[in-house]
Amino acid sequence: MDIVFGGGKYGLKAAEYLLSKNREFTVIDTDRECMVMRKLDLPEFKDGRKKGSFIHGSVKELKKILLHHEVEYVFPTAPVHLAALFLKESQNLKTWDDGINIALSGVPPKIILSAGKGSLVVSYNRDHECPENCSAPDVCPVTKLRKPAPMYDMLRFAAPDGYIIESRYLKPGLGAIKGHDLKNLLKWAEKRDRIVVGTACRCHGVLSSFRRD
Repeated sequence: MDIVFGGGKYGLKAAEYLLSKNREFTVIDTDRECMVMRKLDLPEFKDGRKKGSFIHGSVKELKKILLHHEVEYVFPTAPVHLAALFLKESQNLKTWDDGINIALSGVPPKIILSAGKGSLVVSYNRDHECPENCSAPDVCPVTKLRKPAPMYDMLRFAAPDGYIIESRYLKPGLGAIKGHDLKNLLKWAEKRDRIVVGTACRCHGVLSSFRRD
């Protein structure tokens, strides 16, 4: 099955894509009246359901589904760094500001959107809106500049000891991360006191850094 985390505009786009592919999925959102529910009126999630469903909740519910079901794709459509939130809530971590300061040395200034408070946001199209349904070609259709590397490789260079999750394009303008990448993140972080986790597609990315008390 697949999970759509966030029932807003982009969550609706993901849900409609999954319905068109006849895939089993559930949408998770804290708002029962989110855009997905207003447009699609999905039934409540039940084990064994073969089409779309809805779960009223957040990261706790996401973790439960991940640990008890075979999840292929997770669509992180809510305006949060899902991998970081998932890890922080699962392991009770604290923000580690210096982790981002260390990673900054490996990132060209011209791709930095924001940095600070344990978070770094980067983009090859920093100053403009991206086209709807962009296919993320090697040459950005907005800036006309060739990308030196996919952003997930750029973040792996900047944070070589971090855990970088690749967001995979399923169609132009729509990406998702593998469910096993989120599950493996928990095991990877268990024995570390200083943690940097990132998520990136070819064009954009975010890093978050944490520490244990």
